[in-house]
Amino acid sequence: MSNLFNGKISRRTVLGAGLAGASMLAMPAVLRAQDKSLKVGVYGGYFKDSFDKNIFAEFTKATGIAVESVAEPTGEAWLVQLEQAARAGAAPADVSMMSQVAMLKGQSTDLWAPLDMAKIPNSKNLIERFVNKYPDGRVAGIGAVSWYITLVSNTDVFKEAPTSWADMWAEDKADKLGLLALVSNSFLLEVTAKTFMGGTNALDTDEGIVKALEKLAELKPNVRLWYRDEAQFEQALKSGEIPMGQYYHDVTGLAAADGNPVRSTFPKEGGIQDSGCWAISRASKKTEEAHTFINYMCQPEVQAVLSRKVGTSPTVQRSLLDLTDEEFAAVSSEIEPIIPRYDLYQTKSDFLNQKWTEMIAG
Repeated sequence: MSNLFNGKISRRTVLGAGLAGASMLAMPAVLRAQDKSLKVGVYGGYFKDSFDKNIFAEFTKATGIAVESVAEPTGEAWLVQLEQAARAGAAPADVSMMSQVAMLKGQSTDLWAPLDMAKIPNSKNLIERFVNKYPDGRVAGIGAVSWYITLVSNTDVFKEAPTSWADMWAEDKADKLGLLALVSNSFLLEVTAKTFMGGTNALDTDEGIVKALEKLAELKPNVRLWYRDEAQFEQALKSGEIPMGQYYHDVTGLAAADGNPVRSTFPKEGGIQDSGCWAISRASKKTEEAHTFINYMCQPEVQAVLSRKVGTSPTVQRSLLDLTDEEFAAVSSEIEPIIPRYDLYQTKSDFLNQKWTEMIAG
């Protein structure tokens, strides 16, 4: 989230994790003296600060379990740290917020302690896709937060809102688009497959992936900027220099609320919904407290606080939330989303990066 609620933080830093280090959440001395405590790893910077202030303190009040919040290091470094520590029987955090690709990689080494769903009765509130399972059906993780990438545009340049991702391919968009630069964070393969190929199942084969890349390559004359620096695109979108592209729904909404001539549109094919999971290290000795924490986080009222205070999209069903229509629209949509094919980024990473370089980035 680049400007998330006035906290300057890169959304990709959030995805990959954040700032290294840890800090102890202030808590009554009586709780420090007890053994009821839990280390929780979350993405760093503003995101962690928001959890400390709005979530962890309330959890401690409700349960008596003290929280030590740990700022996860960037990229896959946290996954590596958890793996190495688990082999030594240690857990840098008992519960961690992990990306979907990291969840899959952790499954391959049985890093995640299977969750006992009987101890997480609030999991019944979740949208089904936010329950992450091992291939054998054991539950590896529970949806923590989600967020959307949508089709954004400058209202001064484009008076009419786009209705479909296909609008990016239109001739009048020549040299006007800003798109995320990597195959693994833009999810443009999924957008292309959903828009032109009947759905993301078209990416099940190498031939389907190449076909999607060929269609995506048709976009290249329309792309002014393949961006890694979100702030660069955000400024160009606001000024109209690059008047259309893909960006984060909540951040765009905040920019519009500040008076900038920008809009976020959920295309008819759906916005791209990315998410993170709560997962317990197999080395944790605090599995009871960890289950209590995950169950707490599955409450609709807690998910609503996250939407209002952190800007994330709820992982629980819309009907259970007390969010107003305006509050819900600020972070989410009723339109069925495009779900990234995380499996491909784990199993075909080299192939995807090679083809992306050859056909798109080259």
